[in-house]
Amino acid sequence: MNDTIAAISTALGEGGIAVIRISGPDAVNVSGHILSRKVFDESGRMYLTNLLDSDGKIIDRVLAVHFMKPKSYTGEDIVEVHTHGGILIAKLCLELALRNGARLAEPGEFTRRAFINGRIDLSQAEGVLGIIKSRSIEALHASARTLTGELSERVRKIHDEILILQSGIEIQLDFPEGETFHDDVHSGIHDVISELEELSSRCSAGMILRDGIRVVIAGSPNAGKSSLMNAILGKKRAIVTEIAGTTRDIIDENIIINGIPVTLTDTAGLREAEDVIESEGVRLAVEAMNDSDICLYVIDSSKAITNQELEYVKELMNQVRRIIIVFSKSDLETVTHDIDVQCEKVHVSSKTGSGIDELKTKIFDSACEGSVLNEGLNVSVRQMEEIRGSLEALRECEACDDEDIIAGMLNSSRLSLMRVLGLDAGDELLDSMFSRFCVGK
Repeated sequence: MNDTIAAISTALGEGGIAVIRISGPDAVNVSGHILSRKVFDESGRMYLTNLLDSDGKIIDRVLAVHFMKPKSYTGEDIVEVHTHGGILIAKLCLELALRNGARLAEPGEFTRRAFINGRIDLSQAEGVLGIIKSRSIEALHASARTLTGELSERVRKIHDEILILQSGIEIQLDFPEGETFHDDVHSGIHDVISELEELSSRCSAGMILRDGIRVVIAGSPNAGKSSLMNAILGKKRAIVTEIAGTTRDIIDENIIINGIPVTLTDTAGLREAEDVIESEGVRLAVEAMNDSDICLYVIDSSKAITNQELEYVKELMNQVRRIIIVFSKSDLETVTHDIDVQCEKVHVSSKTGSGIDELKTKIFDSACEGSVLNEGLNVSVRQMEEIRGSLEALRECEACDDEDIIAGMLNSSRLSLMRVLGLDAGDELLDSMFSRFCVGK
């Protein structure tokens, strides 16, 4: 934290500008060695100045701005130099800063310093990463809600409510003959559980928006799986022929469905393999189904369903989290299929496009599982595990009558929420999290 760090904060390449960021106690002194302007009269004001090489020669006409501590992004003095957007000039500017007292920043070190200096908490820091990694407008909105402190505010509120419950119980334990502060502890715990369940649902929605889901297309050979994939994508991606078993490998393609990033996977037809290559394709198909969030099991509606297909469907109901049965080729003369399983079903024609929009809606609804996506909050897997851990501890409290155990579980629940905010984060956690950032962030 005593070092002054520097890095290129924009992507390397040709563009309008490149931004070189310098942060730390010696930031102004470092910039004074590489800029013709030595003093900045106002914080946050852009100044037109010259970038000088080690011999004092002008190598670029640049804009520079000084953000004074403690109200800068990192909480330290920051100087940003905005050069013209060429790879060479950006690298030269950075090298000059490094030669004059700065060191190269580590991945995410600017944001890490913002966290350490109290400018943001850990949930907001992870919101920054969510902004960078967003693949849809909806995911961007979820990350922005986290970055602006909505998640932190909710977590702190719930944390404080748990602390009040815990304090009241511990006072009763220490002074059993004194005033009873919480006559109905279980009612208070129940109310906090409801709040935390609602927060958990919003965080789950945020994770879906950020990480997306995997949807695997499976079924018998020549059932119309590859045609269905092409129809959902709106382009020809998978090879379609009349020859059964054309697809022998896993084919992945990405698409956004109502704001949710979806990895769509076409697989080999499920049947007794005729050769080693097809056998491996079937094995990969089964593996993909087991790893999927949603399986689209395709059945040719123009043919009678076989006993083997029925067996596959029944097995999938026990193995896959969610399944949608897709009756393909509905533009042909269809056969009535009576499949007695509790899951979503839809008839489609990849040739005419009939039913494709309905299928996308079913995929979206199945992925959401009741979550309201437009209220999603971006969280990491780590944060989600802590929120679930806090909720699990509260549920154990609700089912318990021993005040000693309740006090302990309330404390455990509260500590989980503290870790969401990073209030007791150690170096190992911080190293792991900020290593996922780019060097200039």
